[in-house]
Amino acid sequence: MAKDKKAKTAEKKARVAAKQNKKAAQKDKKSKAKGTDDSDAEDVDLESVLADYAKKQEQFLKVTESSCEPPSPRSSATFIGSPSNTRELFLFGGEYYNGALATFYNDLFIYNTDREDWRKVTSPNSPLPRSGHAWCRGGNAGGIYLFGGEFSSPKQGTFYHYNDFWRLQPSTREWTRIEVKGKSPPARSGHRLVYYKNYIILFGGFQDTSSQTKYLQDLWIYDCQNFLWHNPVLPPAKQKPDPRSSFSFLPHESGAVLYGGYSRVKANAAAGKQTKGGSQTSKSVMKPTIHQDTWFLRITQPSAEMPSATAPSVRWERRKKPANAPNPPRAGVTQAYHKGRGISFGGVHDVEESEQGIESEFFDQLFAFNLERNRFFPLTLRRPRIAPKKQIDDRMTRRDRAKADEAELLRNLSALETKGSIAEHQGENPDPMMEDEEKPVKPVKPILERMPHPRFNAQLAVQGDVLYIFGGTYEHGDREYTFDEMYEIDLGKLNGVREIFRRELDDWVEEEAEDESESDEEYSEDDDMDDGVGLPAATAQATPADCSMSTEEQNDVLEDEQAEAAVVDERPHPRPFESLRDFFSRTSTAWQEFLLEKADSSSSASNQTGKEIRKTAFEFAETKWWDCREEIIAEEERQEEAGIGEVVSLAERGTETGTVERRR
Repeated sequence: MAKDKKAKTAEKKARVAAKQNKKAAQKDKKSKAKGTDDSDAEDVDLESVLADYAKKQEQFLKVTESSCEPPSPRSSATFIGSPSNTRELFLFGGEYYNGALATFYNDLFIYNTDREDWRKVTSPNSPLPRSGHAWCRGGNAGGIYLFGGEFSSPKQGTFYHYNDFWRLQPSTREWTRIEVKGKSPPARSGHRLVYYKNYIILFGGFQDTSSQTKYLQDLWIYDCQNFLWHNPVLPPAKQKPDPRSSFSFLPHESGAVLYGGYSRVKANAAAGKQTKGGSQTSKSVMKPTIHQDTWFLRITQPSAEMPSATAPSVRWERRKKPANAPNPPRAGVTQAYHKGRGISFGGVHDVEESEQGIESEFFDQLFAFNLERNRFFPLTLRRPRIAPKKQIDDRMTRRDRAKADEAELLRNLSALETKGSIAEHQGENPDPMMEDEEKPVKPVKPILERMPHPRFNAQLAVQGDVLYIFGGTYEHGDREYTFDEMYEIDLGKLNGVREIFRRELDDWVEEEAEDESESDEEYSEDDDMDDGVGLPAATAQATPADCSMSTEEQNDVLEDEQAEAAVVDERPHPRPFESLRDFFSRTSTAWQEFLLEKADSSSSASNQTGKEIRKTAFEFAETKWWDCREEIIAEEERQEEAGIGEVVSLAERGTETGTVERRR
């Protein structure tokens, strides 16, 4: 049996090799007949192409906004919640590759979460088409800041990297190119931006010259008040993150937190040849690396005595490896910031590299990365809850019934006075204000009880407490699928995935399809699964926390858990099945007392009014509620499995009658 298996494997490899050789011969023959090169590196002048784009854009006389269909499929775009309101999302740029040609965009789309509609913005002054760019909120400065990105020829033979810097005003939809004096960051893509107070922080990325890819590790800080770029130079002895791209860069009250990323590093690999002495030669190759380290960028603003243009002082601090990190490590993971957490989705892990290519595993898992605790928490969708039967107070029931009878009696008297029909008046709305508030019924969107199909490089944005997932990429064989869909997930409830829109995938364009159709038939049994645009079913994913951690990593996790347990947090703690509103209603007094004690202990008298103290107390309570959200959800699930649907305090129930009754 073993010999038969080896023979079949060898036969299959021979067929694949013969197929590849035949395709290559036909390709060479066709290119010679045309007298052209398959690459467009020498045929396309990217600067002239971009100049034509700029001329076409100047034809727009003003900023216009019009209703439109959802954006066409695209990858490497940017997606963000509006900083000026809580009902809009902005999507800009991106690219689409159909297997033959790459198309780049500079469209600005706006999605209104209340009306559930899309609008497209055209402007005489907006960034040119690009992908791989980065943007972020402006922090204290307001607005949205964008830097860099890339553009390529249709067949991706040549690349162009941008180093322009832009600001978008969300309310007016106007773009402004920021011209600064002095030095500024070099051109790049795959970098990240994050805000801190009145600064915009830029780190990493890469530059692709077609022949090689250079990954970057430089740090730049833009001062929004003085319109200057600062490039802090750290001493050689100081540690800092390795060069990388596609990492997570999240805001923090004292700076920023960096996690993960991707790069290719030089490594020695066996060349397969032996020297006369019998030793094997080696060659230098670029090995893909998925980074799993975490860094904290501590930023200290200059003192008031210093000149206004003084650069802030910075220091990189390496953290321990995050506890419960996604395993196996994965690239193409996108994170969106939400109240002290980074919400991540998807990713890809290369599990095997062979002569036939790289075998990849894709994921559809959702995680919350708690920045303060340096710990990942898996977020799983919850089964729909069955509303528990509430105990109704007899007195309240009689009172409500009496009010309803009284209202009905008044309507009947009004009908008799106007000599109208009682039945007609019963159908009218007694509240005239309700007529103005009536809105057209929104179409019912599908609610999925499972996560969307596995993917990487999905565009994520958070607005309010809702996560929005746009697009993403999936690979199967030699084909690359760009998803044409959008979903939303309520991060507080996790009660399903709501489909905003979803369209069928476009066909993948195969080069030499007509000439090779006959030659492929004899090998069709190996390629049947690649036909059509239907995606394969999602496979079972790896567990969030694999037990294959090293002893050192397990010790680090244990130390962190013991350290957390040793710290006694006397602040109010949320209860299972308790909403944020109920939590603050129950603990408002305790939080206000906590703030007053904190002000007394620091010997700084608080000048806040009662309303300001209550507002600050709510901010503290909201932070605490979200910080404990993952543990509370886990406790709720355990109680639901035990048949407990709601936890009610006996003391609170007893306040209605004035005494706490014993349970019988």
